[in-house]
Amino acid sequence: MLWDASRRRAVFGLVGAAALIVTLAGCGDSNGGGTPAGGAPSAAVDSALAAKVPASIKSAGKIIIGTDSTYAPSEFLATDGKTVQGFDVDLFNAVAAKLGLKTEWQSAKFDDIIPGVGSGKYNIGVSSFTINAEREQQVTMVSYFSAGTQWAAKAGASIDPGNACGKKVAVQTATVQVDDVTKRSKACTDGGKPAIKIDQYQDQGNATSAVVSGKDDAMLADSPVCAYAVKQTNGQLSLVGEIYESAPYGYVLPKDQADFGSALAGAVQALITDGSYKTILAKWGVEAGAITSPAVNPAS
Repeated sequence: MLWDASRRRAVFGLVGAAALIVTLAGCGDSNGGGTPAGGAPSAAVDSALAAKVPASIKSAGKIIIGTDSTYAPSEFLATDGKTVQGFDVDLFNAVAAKLGLKTEWQSAKFDDIIPGVGSGKYNIGVSSFTINAEREQQVTMVSYFSAGTQWAAKAGASIDPGNACGKKVAVQTATVQVDDVTKRSKACTDGGKPAIKIDQYQDQGNATSAVVSGKDDAMLADSPVCAYAVKQTNGQLSLVGEIYESAPYGYVLPKDQADFGSALAGAVQALITDGSYKTILAKWGVEAGAITSPAVNPAS
């Protein structure tokens, strides 16, 4: 499948174990209220960019977004269990505002989003999708951020990502990290060492919780997600090793909507130029992933 295992790379941040449980209990709910607080169109609309919005979306006045809301700080549920929040949310709300659109965020399983965009269930997928040429054969993608993979483990644990043979490692299903750790496990067995025990979870919150609880020895996820999880666990987790294999995140559109993609790229560029892009990333502590030139299908 062209949308499996090459994710986004895929976290849900915990605010202690109790907050993790409360937030996960609400997964699967849609926002229900349209644009989250603070996300209503307020920026000056760029009429030239707005003219590239598909007529069906323009007439509705809103864009329906599929997102896996288990991936803090990118996209995750607020304490009400239904409002989607995060840096992806704040940034795309600002992008939509540039186009004169409101947003409606709908929670979904990560690996259901691209098929949902293809079927018309969602107008767009915004869920930390890593851009690659394989995906671009199926959909149009617009770059807006850059992230790599990072490992994390219990604070004080002895984990070497380069030699995790025999360890229990947590990953979210349908992410690039699944391929990553699978290759590492094969290298272990090819070298006569025990395989890595790979535990896959439908949402990153459960993967993170498994490491916090000691069920798994380590996890790997997208760099901003791992950093946020470490911060929110108040010292229970720590980062392991360096960030590697950085690649852009992209908004996901139907294959035939490259023109709309250029409008989204233009809106991101406008936010970069006026400084609001940097302000949004700084709010969530992810400014290290800032890009300077958003593009349509950059991996093609």
